[in-house]
Amino acid sequence: MTTAFVLGGGGVRGAVEVGMLRALFAAGITPGLVVGTSIGAINGAAVAANPTADVVDTLVDAWASPTANAVYGDSWARQMQRLARSRTHLNDPAPLRELLGSIIGSETQFSELAVPLAVCASSIERAAEVWFDSGNVIDAVIASASVPAALPPALLNGEHFVDGGIVNSIPLGEAISRGATTVYVLQVGRIEEPLTVPTKPSEVARVAFEIARRHRFARDMAAVPAAVSVHVLPYGGSHPGDDKFTAYRNLDATHRRIQAAFESSAAYLEEHVR
Repeated sequence: MTTAFVLGGGGVRGAVEVGMLRALFAAGITPGLVVGTSIGAINGAAVAANPTADVVDTLVDAWASPTANAVYGDSWARQMQRLARSRTHLNDPAPLRELLGSIIGSETQFSELAVPLAVCASSIERAAEVWFDSGNVIDAVIASASVPAALPPALLNGEHFVDGGIVNSIPLGEAISRGATTVYVLQVGRIEEPLTVPTKPSEVARVAFEIARRHRFARDMAAVPAAVSVHVLPYGGSHPGDDKFTAYRNLDATHRRIQAAFESSAAYLEEHVR
């Protein structure tokens, strides 16, 4: 019997996963496997390194730190300068590497983690979903979290990778294929929110991506074997500004998101699991 935590992508909204983790550990639920994509790979790596309630405080501090703000928090002027120089991206990946190093250690290998971890990235050259479960953890997590245009593609072994959410935003199927019998899905809430027809250019790409994201997850849910239990934890509701293009840069609502996700997930676990 293997309990897996599946942590999905979602940028700054990934703070809700910290609240969900707090609820899981408070209920005495710990993982034997962690599977993550994008921001879920970042949070998931922390959990795999320290699968105890202590990791929640570590993540709360990390999410609220100046280093976290530096990941996407440069001024627009500096981002535009970087885009003009690189022609491909707005942000420097160095703060993300620093943040990850402060959480799990810069040289940590997958084999050194307390529980198995697998993270997803998208290969440019192969146009394929690629899973990392060996080698340097931070290199793999950065590959998984390299949001196109926000960060440059990550180069690993001669191959370029971008955000794993492009190919598998909530990797439920991967956890099951790796032997999970009970799965807790930590998702940022988008699958709970209704989609509407876009009315302006800034909404077109977001809606198109959401269709792809939700279709893959719905297909995976429909294919769950009868012997596997899946719990999709609630995220606690949306917050002002979540639907804006600049929402990924807003860290002000971090604690509010964490608390709302904790309360709603704790209530769910009390009703459905205990």
